[in-house]
Amino acid sequence: MKHESGISKIVVGVDGSDAALEALRHARYLAGALDARIEAIGCWDYPRTNDGYMMAGMAELEESAEKTIKEAVTQVFGSDAPANLQINLVQGDPRPALTRASENADLLIIGRRGHSRLAGLLIGSVSSFCIANAKCPVLVAHASDDDGNE
Repeated sequence: MKHESGISKIVVGVDGSDAALEALRHARYLAGALDARIEAIGCWDYPRTNDGYMMAGMAELEESAEKTIKEAVTQVFGSDAPANLQINLVQGDPRPALTRASENADLLIIGRRGHSRLAGLLIGSVSSFCIANAKCPVLVAHASDDDGNE
């Protein structure tokens, strides 16, 4: 059931970074206010090599990503995750994965890692890709700098 705001599902990209934790905090706040569901998505992929993909240690990569998303959820929500939270682990590049997830979402929230410049703002490649390609509105969360400034 959609809230009168029209937002019933919020998708959040979670990679364990401070910016992703801030994105998850925004989702927690908005979902509570709007009675919406949250889908936290963590992505992982096999490392690329010159010859294709490196297959060694595959299980460890997925386990590490799963641990990262669970730790992020615990850090933001505490030991008891709310009933409106769904955690999904997706194998693949986060750019197309989050864009696909946005097709069934009312809002996509992502953290800004700040690895490139776009329109004078520090913004990462995943953020800029999602802004350009998402099928729903995108909220970009900014983590505080080390000196306390945002």
